[in-house]
Amino acid sequence: MQRTRFGDMTCSIARTLDVFGEQWSPLILRDVFVGITRFEQLQRDLGISRKVLAERLSWLVENEVLVRREYSSRPPRHEYLLTPKGLELCDVLMAMVRWGDRWTAGEAGPPVLYRHHSCGQISHAEPRCAVCGEPMHAGDIDVLPGPGSQPTR
Repeated sequence: MQRTRFGDMTCSIARTLDVFGEQWSPLILRDVFVGITRFEQLQRDLGISRKVLAERLSWLVENEVLVRREYSSRPPRHEYLLTPKGLELCDVLMAMVRWGDRWTAGEAGPPVLYRHHSCGQISHAEPRCAVCGEPMHAGDIDVLPGPGSQPTR
């Protein structure tokens, strides 16, 4: 089945989904973020087919989310590392973690905890306004046309 392309839509959510909206891509990003960087490690951890993993890794490299780097020349072996673009995409994953911890973790609690480097405390990601620093949630904003919007018909 052909994957729907969202990259040409005038929507930042759709364009982001075009890069990493396929179901395996966020999990690959998660693994690379925590240090699982080699093909065999990724394949084993995710239980994903080699073909699908190779396709997803190629797509993420092509979209400059990951970079492929040789770590052995005999035999040739590669690892995958986050680019600055990929590291920033992990912020999206942190928002997903917060939601998942709240709504899907159940009585056992979150499967992973996150310690903030600056204060050393266990915490969670929370969106804040870049101007005033106050928490910024969906109920706190108005959605307005931006400079890249298409004129309405």
